[in-house]
Amino acid sequence: MNAVHDSMARQGLSRPRDGRILGGVCAGLGRRFGLDAWTARLIFAVTLLVIPGSQILIYPVLWILMPSEERGFAAQHLS
Repeated sequence: MNAVHDSMARQGLSRPRDGRILGGVCAGLGRRFGLDAWTARLIFAVTLLVIPGSQILIYPVLWILMPSEERGFAAQHLS
């Protein structure tokens, strides 16, 4: 599991400590793809309407696989 977490962290996929509502998955995806967290949440919700049930499976899997951002993570990777 650590290998998956490390791989996702290297790709910029992590659940940020700030801006979480539930697990931080949408906030992390938004940050990774240059979107506001609310925009990512809106896209996620619209996709749920188009493909019902898919996010109910995807969100928990990403919640488990995406590492939680550690303190100082953003400062280390932005400098």
